[in-house]
Amino acid sequence: MSSSSRTRHFQLLSDYNSWMNQKLYQAAAALPAGEAARERGAYFGSLLGTLNHLLVADTIWLKRFAADGGTTPALSPAAFAALAPLRALAMPSSLDMPLFAALAPMAEHRAWLDGVIAAWTAALADADLDAVLHFTRMNGERNTKPVDGVLTHFFNHQTHHRGQATTLLSQAGVDVGVTDLLALLPNA
Repeated sequence: MSSSSRTRHFQLLSDYNSWMNQKLYQAAAALPAGEAARERGAYFGSLLGTLNHLLVADTIWLKRFAADGGTTPALSPAAFAALAPLRALAMPSSLDMPLFAALAPMAEHRAWLDGVIAAWTAALADADLDAVLHFTRMNGERNTKPVDGVLTHFFNHQTHHRGQATTLLSQAGVDVGVTDLLALLPNA
């Protein structure tokens, strides 16, 4: 299947997501023991709490895409099948539900989840982006939203919280380095 510019855009965002997560977890691993879990006054408390929230939120969204609240999947069979590994995971019960108590297993799960995201975005077709996703928010609110808009939110949410994580790392004296999406764009 050939990719359109729309599907390639989400593949690029997936690549950026994975690249930045690798950089964040490498930087976090450079912290002295206990520093990743130290309360730093961030919205999710610590660097570990912020990285955990990203895993939780990504899991929630991917499970929504994998299940779709309707009677048939909103996604094409290939895109729907790429999310099959998510169906075995429990749905988190809150946005700050602790998934891992330590950075190393969290990093391993993050790399696995980023691989699922990459496989999924590679399987997306334009028709998937034009589909509608039916889901229920954690507060019980039912929603019907366009897949391309929800995907934009999905990746934007990751960028938002990774910005918080890079700030926490910087405050702890660790430089993450270049974080710009521009670094992944080829020259024309």
